[in-house]
Amino acid sequence: MSRFTDKIIASMAGGLVVSCQAYPGEPLRHPETMAQMAGAVVTGGAVAVRAQGLSDVSAVKGRVNVPVIGIWKEGDEGIYITPTLRHARCVAAAGADVVALDGTRRDRADGLSLAETIKGLKQEYDVVVMADCGSVDDGLFAAEAGADLIGTTLCGYTGERPKTDGPDYEAIETLVDKLDGSRPVIAEGRIHTPEQARRAMDLGAHAVVVGTAITHPTSITGWFCDALR
Repeated sequence: MSRFTDKIIASMAGGLVVSCQAYPGEPLRHPETMAQMAGAVVTGGAVAVRAQGLSDVSAVKGRVNVPVIGIWKEGDEGIYITPTLRHARCVAAAGADVVALDGTRRDRADGLSLAETIKGLKQEYDVVVMADCGSVDDGLFAAEAGADLIGTTLCGYTGERPKTDGPDYEAIETLVDKLDGSRPVIAEGRIHTPEQARRAMDLGAHAVVVGTAITHPTSITGWFCDALR
């Protein structure tokens, strides 16, 4: 790992990463709005921000002084999180310190393997690579392919693991055990309360990512409305 990679990973240790994303058609869907949201969560203590789309990545990077984890979603099924080397290069060029990409064992649209994608990206950019994985086997595969960070982002969404009501604690704990310190594990996915975040950290996660419960008011409002009904 490069000195830059070591520095970024160290800065995230034991901290909260906040995902600032709005879906197409939503009122908050604007790069400047997401950058303002990012500034607010950093003021609250976030150690890094995850942003989606090139414009958002660029805007957020210009607003905060913590690492920016960038992704580029294309579509909403199969491999859609930074699906190709081209997407990954563009995310890095937009200013991301960490490029998060699909870290599953599925075939990629450009025909490259995950290892080839990571190697090609790192040949051009000094960035940290985070693999968004859907299972323990994905995580081990991504680590072998050269990913710097292993995330549980897709656990419950690829068909390999059941979609748990909250975080997939079993996947987090098993990955931490099997990787044995060789790669930091980032807990992400359905973490909706401080207690859930704390438990994920206690299981050995290097950092915890929370998105919807902090930065998606439409969902949060729905939770309260459902409770009142």
